[in-house]
Amino acid sequence: MITIVSGLPRSGTSLMMQMLAAGGIPVLSDGERQADVDNPRGYLEWERIKQLPKDPACIAEAEGKVVKVISRLLLSLPEGHEYRVIFMQRPLPEVLASQEVMLRNRGTAKAGAGNTAIAAAFESHLREVNAWLDSKAYVKTLRVPYHDVLRDAEIIAEKLTQFLGISLNVEAMSVQVDATLYRNRAE
Repeated sequence: MITIVSGLPRSGTSLMMQMLAAGGIPVLSDGERQADVDNPRGYLEWERIKQLPKDPACIAEAEGKVVKVISRLLLSLPEGHEYRVIFMQRPLPEVLASQEVMLRNRGTAKAGAGNTAIAAAFESHLREVNAWLDSKAYVKTLRVPYHDVLRDAEIIAEKLTQFLGISLNVEAMSVQVDATLYRNRAE
């Protein structure tokens, strides 16, 4: 089984990776993307996953582990593995606000980038990804609202244990949630 954490950028995927790591699942991460002001606990990413469309066999390295896969790359997951996808959901206005802050902090914000067009593109993308997830027999998906994690981490941790069918340290998972890091809210 391969456990995957996915969702739109800035939807809580790093928090979910931290929870699963604390719960006892080995993480497939290379540490290349360092913690920063936007994600002070780190991103827990694996650069090689970006090659998934060209090298689908690379996913085999995630057997028995959890790996973060950006949502657009989910469509490249090859058959032949059993996937458990934890798909983070966060309201689009908050995703956009968080991305805007992150881009400003990096000095890469583009003037005039319209949130309306970006939101429409994200909504279309989410429809495509959700349809794909629901159509694959080898993919089981648990959609996790970001606010539910913030509100009741212990219940979410228990749901994750049931969904993954493995024993996880629910208490250790729960304490990963730091409400002070929920900084980018929609106006």
